[in-house]
Amino acid sequence: MKVTRKDLPKSIVELTIEESVENIAPYRKKAITHLEKHADIKGFRKGAKIPEAVLIRQYGEEYIAQMTIDFAIDALYKEALKKEKVLPVAQAEITDVPSQSPLKFIVHIEVLPNISIDAKYKKISLTKTPITVAEKEVDAAIADIEQRFTRFEAVGDKRSSAKLGDRITIDTQGYDREKLLEQTAMQDYPLILWSGVLVPGFEDGLVGAKIEEDLSLDITFPKDYHNADFAGKKTKFTVKVKKLEKAVKPEFTPEFIEQLRGKKLDMKAFRELIKEEISETKEMNARIDDEAKLIDELLKVTTLDIGDALLKNQIEKVYAEIKENITKDGIKIGHYLESLKLTEEEYKEKNVQPVALKRLQGELILHKLMEVENVEVSDAEIEAEVQKILARFESSDVLARLKELYVPGNKYYEELRQRTAYRKLIDSFFQEEKKKTTAKK
Repeated sequence: MKVTRKDLPKSIVELTIEESVENIAPYRKKAITHLEKHADIKGFRKGAKIPEAVLIRQYGEEYIAQMTIDFAIDALYKEALKKEKVLPVAQAEITDVPSQSPLKFIVHIEVLPNISIDAKYKKISLTKTPITVAEKEVDAAIADIEQRFTRFEAVGDKRSSAKLGDRITIDTQGYDREKLLEQTAMQDYPLILWSGVLVPGFEDGLVGAKIEEDLSLDITFPKDYHNADFAGKKTKFTVKVKKLEKAVKPEFTPEFIEQLRGKKLDMKAFRELIKEEISETKEMNARIDDEAKLIDELLKVTTLDIGDALLKNQIEKVYAEIKENITKDGIKIGHYLESLKLTEEEYKEKNVQPVALKRLQGELILHKLMEVENVEVSDAEIEAEVQKILARFESSDVLARLKELYVPGNKYYEELRQRTAYRKLIDSFFQEEKKKTTAKK
């Protein structure tokens, strides 16, 4: 077998594979054997020994010859991959078969791109995004918890009026100059008067409303409203208040806090815990932003040519993540795309492809740098990471299970080692923000 290799753009390897007539002959026997096992010929049991002449009469010499070529191509292709040490990242494409006798065929194979990083990368030095948590952020987080655990009690007194934070149940219908507007009718709709889920001004107009009261609200939709049919439209809504419920907020007792976080804490300690959680979230987001900045800098000194199949696969992954996040909120992806006036393919090209490309570039470059820099993580560093994970839990059962998972050689332990190594590599390009100091007078 003769193999000629040619590297093409877009990380395509072209292999021209040639084999003599003599060496193709054994594949005819494989074709005959295959037909013998699978043939359905009257007078012969399935899998029985069938004379070659009968098979030729049944299928024809041309069919058997083509099957011989198919068997040969499959075997020679696999042999050529090993010989040239080519690792495909997508299904190969046979682009031409110039000759069948002797056999010669050309195949295009997409591979991981060659990555060339200039030594200038060693001079990259960035500043980490500083992390601070203000007390008002802690207040907001606790208010959010309070909101989620607020329960509502029905009010029977028709003289009671709705206040911000109360929940009312309404029937409503929108009109455009006395003409009924489609898609604006709601029946028995529960609405919390701080939620902001409806068009601006709607909930404010219901403050002070009483049970069984009929109201009329003049509302103008925002010019940038997500539904273009309503953007900027002046609309009159008729509203019938059917039910009023007063909010009962939870008390942050040690017992309630234990239900929330598994730890029995007073309010002061709970605020500190919330502050730590916010800080961790901010640090994670800052790391994502910092990594993106690093990739931008590395791209300036890196050459790589990503293939179409690899990029397409990454686009599908990112799109699947986006779909999952959108549908979590109860929104159908079709409705979301319709609101943007984009088809799925247009959305992928416009919104998903840039994100997918950047992510793929980052993964490939960092993987290459891991090899170049030979980043290693000590057992002490891994143990410190394990302790950070364990510190988040107090349950003895949970801690026991985690300790069983994070042991050397275990999948979770090795994945943690890899994540730690990548973080160590990324951190090597960053320095802490210089703290400003003022001289004492």
